[in-house]
Amino acid sequence: MEPGRWTLLSMLPLIASLLFFYINNSKDSPKPLSASECSLLPYNHYWISSKRIVTAKGLISGAVELNGGNIISVVEEKDWQGSVSSGQIIDYGEAVVMPGLIDVHVHLDDPGRTEWEGFPSGTRAAAAGGITTLIDMPLNSFPSTVSEETFKLKIDAAEGRIHVDVGFWGGLVPENAFNASALEGLLNAGVLGLKSFMCPSGINDFPMTNASHIKEGLSILAKYKRPLLVHAEVQKEHQGSLELNDVAADARSYLTYLKTRPSSMEEGAIRDLLTVTKDTRTGGPAEGAHLHIVHLSDSRSSLDLIMEAKSSGDSITVETCPHYLAFSAEDIKDGDTRFKCAPPIRDAANKEKLWEALMDGDIDMLSSDHSPSVPELKLFDEGDFLRAWGGISSLQFVLPVTWTYGHKYGVTLEQLTSWWSEKPAKLAGLDLKGAIAVGNHADIVVWEPEVEFDLNDDHPVYLKHPSISAYMGSRLSGKVLATFVRGNLVYEKGKHSPAACGVPILAK
Repeated sequence: MEPGRWTLLSMLPLIASLLFFYINNSKDSPKPLSASECSLLPYNHYWISSKRIVTAKGLISGAVELNGGNIISVVEEKDWQGSVSSGQIIDYGEAVVMPGLIDVHVHLDDPGRTEWEGFPSGTRAAAAGGITTLIDMPLNSFPSTVSEETFKLKIDAAEGRIHVDVGFWGGLVPENAFNASALEGLLNAGVLGLKSFMCPSGINDFPMTNASHIKEGLSILAKYKRPLLVHAEVQKEHQGSLELNDVAADARSYLTYLKTRPSSMEEGAIRDLLTVTKDTRTGGPAEGAHLHIVHLSDSRSSLDLIMEAKSSGDSITVETCPHYLAFSAEDIKDGDTRFKCAPPIRDAANKEKLWEALMDGDIDMLSSDHSPSVPELKLFDEGDFLRAWGGISSLQFVLPVTWTYGHKYGVTLEQLTSWWSEKPAKLAGLDLKGAIAVGNHADIVVWEPEVEFDLNDDHPVYLKHPSISAYMGSRLSGKVLATFVRGNLVYEKGKHSPAACGVPILAK
């Protein structure tokens, strides 16, 4: 090749870059969102119309106007034709338009264990499932997020690699619980609240806490008016060993594992918690703090204690997860360690009571507790429930799972919105999310509740390890068509926007 030709060709990328810069910075040149590849749409001001829109004021037929990432108007059908003199309109017909889901309990394992999941695959799966915001847990990544320094590593890992908005919980552990300046540093850096375990977490740098640690954490959180999330299981000294000795003959049996984590572990932890949650009452020393119990499995005595605390004025809420509402211990086959989690999936009667409590409002909200790993840790070949890594992989499927299994209980679109959007937004302090209302972020999911699909190898799944999910092989109702995050169309019919333009959410 001639030297002159080589020089010219080598300059072409520079010329193209300068031309792109000039075009996109010209005063006369429009700047649609697609210029940054954040959206599948070529415009940022448009309308979404549908016969079924779940708004902050109820279910309507009408349209939602989006501009600059926010919702700027919501109009009913009888009014909106006159309101739209020009502009782009996306008509979704009979499909449901509702607030994007907010999942407050997700383990994306980034940084440090991205072979388990990671921000890119996890948030792509979230977008495909209609989740527009998720809150990442402080453990299963490495290092765990328990200090201002480790939180910075988390923020750096998320930058430019998230397809939906992501907030973060910090960790409350023994090493920082009695160190007010350390906790304040973590909270000042922007975590939305704290998370602790009352039993071994399985992660070496995230040790368990007790009621004394939690009391100290609540006293700091009161100043910030942010929540403490607690994994509420506690093992008494004699408990697990006696039950293990009774059933150790068959580690492939799910009932073997179930007996090692009885409901009394949840009940005992909640009793301990209620000795300190009274401080969160009006006029109490921790007024302003809030305690949130994650992934409740026991629908009997544990739930009764929580209801009693609520009636006494304790600032306390509770979530459960779709896997506790979809599956029963009796149906889990020997060796199928996809179903192992903590606290465990309990019997069918317990599941019915969970549904009853959710429908009655005694359980406040839902979360996925998406907790993946590499397939090797699930020990599929051995099927050993006692040694396999626990955790249900579910992030992409929670909307259709909740809808499918909730059908027999008469679940409504408004209830879905309350459990998956409104109440999670309130817990995490996300004032501009959780509802289709003027001024809010334009975070929206469009889906078809009546459309059924088989969750099999032919179905597009964006999680890093689909095979570990307990939902694979299910037939579900509720197909997600499109997901909008801050007005960007980030997912539509199997296609994601080219760039990862989700925003890391930091508390202020």
